Amino acid sequence: MIKHSGPSSHLFVSQRLRLHYVDWGNPGAPPLILIHGWRDHCRNWDWVAQQLSNDFHVIAPDLRGHGDSAWTNDGQYTISSYVYDLLQLIDQLQLAPVNIIAHSLGAHVATRYTGLYPHKVQRLMAIEGLGQLPNRSIEGNPENVVERLTQWMGEQRSLSARLPKRYVTMDEALQRMQEENQHLTPAQASHLTTHGVIRNEDGTYSWKFDNYVRAFQPNDIPYAELTHRWGRIACPVKLVYGRDSWATDPVTDGRIKYFRNATCDIVEGAGHWVHHDSTEQFVSTARAFLAMPV
Repeated sequence: MIKHSGPSSHLFVSQRLRLHYVDWGNPGAPPLILIHGWRDHCRNWDWVAQQLSNDFHVIAPDLRGHGDSAWTNDGQYTISSYVYDLLQLIDQLQLAPVNIIAHSLGAHVATRYTGLYPHKVQRLMAIEGLGQLPNRSIEGNPENVVERLTQWMGEQRSLSARLPKRYVTMDEALQRMQEENQHLTPAQASHLTTHGVIRNEDGTYSWKFDNYVRAFQPNDIPYAELTHRWGRIACPVKLVYGRDSWATDPVTDGRIKYFRNATCDIVEGAGHWVHHDSTEQFVSTARAFLAMPV
C-alpha cells in the first residue's frame, strides 16, 4: 500500500508538448528516473519510488500520449520522440549523470538514450525492455517494408475512427485492469486504475493514454543499428525478466552479448510487470544494483 500522499506533479516542455512528471523529493540525493511502459503511467512506480526515495531523488515521467502528458497533434509516436523527451527532461532538470530504471517501452527508450549518451547514465535497469526477437529472414526485404507500411496505414485509419473505451463505473475499469495483469493485488489494481483513468463529461471513465500510441511506427531502426546502440552503453546494465512472461530470456536468446557490462535476473512467479508482481524482491535487487560502484 502507498502510505503517504505521494509525489508532487510538474510539467516540462518538449517539442511544444507539455509533458508531466512526478517528483518524490530529496533533491540532494543521487537522481533516479523511473520510466513506465506502453499504455501505462508514472504512478505505476509508486511502490518502488516510495521505498527508494529516501536514498534517491526519484523522478517519474509520463511519456508523451500517456498519463497526464499531452497528446501529439498528428497521432505520431516514435521511439525517437520518446528518447528526445527523455533527453529534454534530463537536461532541463540538470540530472545527469543519472540512474534509470525502466519497464517495457520505457526500457526501449532508456537503452536507446543511454546508447546515444553513455556519459549521462550511471546505471541502467531494464525490465523486459529489449522487445521481441526480429525475424532476420525478412528484415530488409523490400516486400516486407511495403507490408509493414500498409499495415501501419491501416492501423492509423482504424484508430482515427476508434473512440476511447468508456466505462460506466470505476469498478468496470478496475475489472479490466485486473484482467490485464492477474498477478496484481486488489490494492495495486485499484491504485493503478485510479491514476490511469479520467472522468468524462458524461460521468463515464476512460484510460488516459492516446489510442494512437497503439500503432507502432513501421520504419524503426534496423536491428544491427539497435544492437550497435546497446554496445555503446558504458554503464552497468541489469536486465530483469519474469519467468511467467511472454518475453524471452536475453541470456538464452543471445542478446545479452551485445552489452558490454550486463547481467540478467529471472524472477520466479512474475510476469511482464515484474515490479508489480514481485515488488519486494524487485526493490531488493534494485537497491543492490544501484549500490554497485561505477
